[in-house]
Amino acid sequence: MSELDNFKDKVINIFSEQLTDKVFLMIQNNRELMREYLAVIEKSKSLAYVNSEIAKEVKKRYKLKNLNQKNKSPESLLIQGHEMFETE
Repeated sequence: MSELDNFKDKVINIFSEQLTDKVFLMIQNNRELMREYLAVIEKSKSLAYVNSEIAKEVKKRYKLKNLNQKNKSPESLLIQGHEMFETE
């Protein structure tokens, strides 16, 4: 593997680990998305369920697999932690 290939792999793996947190940060920092997010939570009556479903969709959409590690200090205020992912 070339130095460039190693670097690309490293960058994408780090990004994949943080992807769920970045999605929730995007929701948190976008007024329209935040309003919709709160409405969905109100209708479903479960914050944990909504957050779990969003994380599952991130994993599915980007074809990621569990890294078997949790980020317990996410940047987003909307989650307390999340499963970290890696590329397949």
